[in-house]
Amino acid sequence: MAKAAARTKAAAASPSVERRPALAGRALSAPGVKVEILPPAERISLRAPQASLAALSKALGVTLPVKPKTSATKDGRTALWLGPDEWLIIDETGKDPLADCAKVTALHSAVGISHRNVAISVTGPVAAATVNSGCPQDLSLEAFPVGAASRTILGKSEAVLLRTAADAFRVECWRSFSDYVFTLLSEAASDAAN
Repeated sequence: MAKAAARTKAAAASPSVERRPALAGRALSAPGVKVEILPPAERISLRAPQASLAALSKALGVTLPVKPKTSATKDGRTALWLGPDEWLIIDETGKDPLADCAKVTALHSAVGISHRNVAISVTGPVAAATVNSGCPQDLSLEAFPVGAASRTILGKSEAVLLRTAADAFRVECWRSFSDYVFTLLSEAASDAAN
């Protein structure tokens, strides 16, 4: 009994451990562009057949887009079309889209990937040029308008792009590649600003 009490007292006296997001606090500002890490968000990878989309859209509170390169946003939750039966769902309000999908009996697969991904914001007049330095897609407003979403590559890393405004992008990448992607975008921002 005395040993258990001593262990409890020792555990209470030890400093608490706090989980910090990858690249927390990193940001770069250059003339015409800013690159920064976005706050943590809830994310799921969702796969479903066409017949399940109405039930899933209702449960998630956002209509799942069905056209390539599109997204839909409502009340802080965004659904990005990644393929004929695949979406990335991002919730920036702290609500759990995985729990919402668990209520749906229609055929689907939902996997929580909140801790796998890191989001990087690229904003400013030269944001498209900055992202295009490592991405082969045409990011002109005509080809990639506001709301456009795509799985692509950024340098040597897979990434998902979302154009959030005429001069703003959200770059989603795996945590293990986040330092590489952030560094690539930072160097590109410095070059694009010149």
